[in-house]
Amino acid sequence: MRTRTLALTAATSATCAAALLGPAALPATATVPVPDTWPESRVSHPLVHRATGPVDRPGADSGADPEAAPSADPAADPEADPTEASVADAGEAPAAGPADGLVADAAPDTTPDAGPGTTPDVVDGPVSAAELLAEVRSCRRISQGKYRTDANSSKATVPVCATSDAVFWKADMDIDCDGRRTKACNEKTDPYFQPQTAFQTSRGKPLDSAALPYVVVPAPGRIWDYRKSGLTGGSVVAVVYENQVRYAVIGDTGPAGIIGEGSYALAEELGIDPHPTTGGAPSGVTYIAFKDSRISPLESRAKAESRGEELARAFVGR
Repeated sequence: MRTRTLALTAATSATCAAALLGPAALPATATVPVPDTWPESRVSHPLVHRATGPVDRPGADSGADPEAAPSADPAADPEADPTEASVADAGEAPAAGPADGLVADAAPDTTPDAGPGTTPDVVDGPVSAAELLAEVRSCRRISQGKYRTDANSSKATVPVCATSDAVFWKADMDIDCDGRRTKACNEKTDPYFQPQTAFQTSRGKPLDSAALPYVVVPAPGRIWDYRKSGLTGGSVVAVVYENQVRYAVIGDTGPAGIIGEGSYALAEELGIDPHPTTGGAPSGVTYIAFKDSRISPLESRAKAESRGEELARAFVGR
């Protein structure tokens, strides 16, 4: 028993001596438990300095708590989990650069600059009613007087105005049902029906009012002659009504003193009652006829729409 007690006492003394005087105080054969990571290696390891900068020693005037232990470096502890170390460091210091101290070149930004006020990969929409109406707010009158909107109107109120690219007027819309006989347009539905139109199709036939959106212009007279304004049969017209835009062609002529008329099909497209005797719109229709814009064949709705949109974009400055 005494022998075992002395042996235990000797081992305890050796351990204490190692802690106070270092390894030099131990015999060559002594075995001393060693902590996983020496405190000095945790605060002065070169990788820690590279990632976070110099670390204040306990007792310095930095204001740091001398009892606070810096975060462990996985390189100083072979047993440490690198994943846990990186997670612990992420909230306390910026990420370290490459281990060799070099800074990697940033990848060039190849994203195209869309410019201010634009959105990439977004195609402009059709020209709006508001855009067109903004271009015809003021009138440079080219007519020698004003037109009435109906045969029974007592007063002429509508002038014909012009810009450098177009001629326009603001009026009502009466329904023109002349031309080819159809179920919608004939002598029974329209007591004023006429089986011809001033302009014909590419085959020399009257236009079909129920199928082709077209506009009626006044016959040439003392007030205005549309031919002198760069207009003819097949000229493209933008028609605006209640925030809608539709493209048509000049397809017929009417009385020399009356303005504001469109085909059955044009009224339908604008949501106006197309009936030739009871339909129409009493006001609020704007007609913008583009100069020198004749399409062929005149009866092609697709060409009128595509050419109309192209002309409208130029007209509003897109």
